[in-house]
Amino acid sequence: MDEDTYISTLKGETARFARERDWEKFHNPKDLSMALAVEASELMDLYLWDREPDREALEDELGDVLHFLLEMSNATGVDLSEAFWKKQGKNEIKYPADLVRGRADKYSSYKHNREGR
Repeated sequence: MDEDTYISTLKGETARFARERDWEKFHNPKDLSMALAVEASELMDLYLWDREPDREALEDELGDVLHFLLEMSNATGVDLSEAFWKKQGKNEIKYPADLVRGRADKYSSYKHNREGR
């Protein structure tokens, strides 16, 4: 279904949902960023103590994270696709595949080596 759904459709659905409930007045960037952080922490909690979450709980929390990300995008006027591709380009430069392949150490350790220090 991901391949059949546009981000703009999802953003429109979250806007409709909030509008019908008169919640737009509560959806300012500060509060939405906090709601997004809360939902992300609930997603992390599913894996606490090396638990394997059930599929429905995982889908619910991922859905909540996406919902508030879309709401944040609506509230701030950020084009998510544009933001993704812009950041992806920066990551391509910051994390060159030939230097980071298979590594999980901090960026600064291989950046330091790349710059010859």
